[in-house]
Amino acid sequence: MALLFSALLTGLLFGAGLAASDMNNPQRVQGFLDVFGNWDPSLMFVMGSALLIGIPGFQWILKTQKKPALGKRFYLPLNKAIDKQLIIGSIIFGIGWAIVGYCPGPAIAALGYGYGDVFIFVGAMMLGAKGHQLLAKKS
Repeated sequence: MALLFSALLTGLLFGAGLAASDMNNPQRVQGFLDVFGNWDPSLMFVMGSALLIGIPGFQWILKTQKKPALGKRFYLPLNKAIDKQLIIGSIIFGIGWAIVGYCPGPAIAALGYGYGDVFIFVGAMMLGAKGHQLLAKKS
């Protein structure tokens, strides 16, 4: 029960941070990505602040804790190779983010606004994830 409450609280805090910083506004995101047009650098400060807090925080936790407070172990990526699959996936992600203005976290947070386009995006995102899962099993 504590794990579920912690996940809910963390998700609500994350969503509130996205809303407060306007990162779940696709026009703001597209303005940030439009570096050759009407560029809006404001999200750079949001992302920079998150990195300044997040990177040292994660490093400190991993060095001082043997396991998470509410879990059996830390789940860290095992594959550290920059391969064709990573590059193609990154390109697809970036193109989708630039065209639509949503990435997964902010899109899920934006569901609360009830915009039709975000429901379409999240549905397509879930179908894409399931399609990748099915294709990955075949390989």
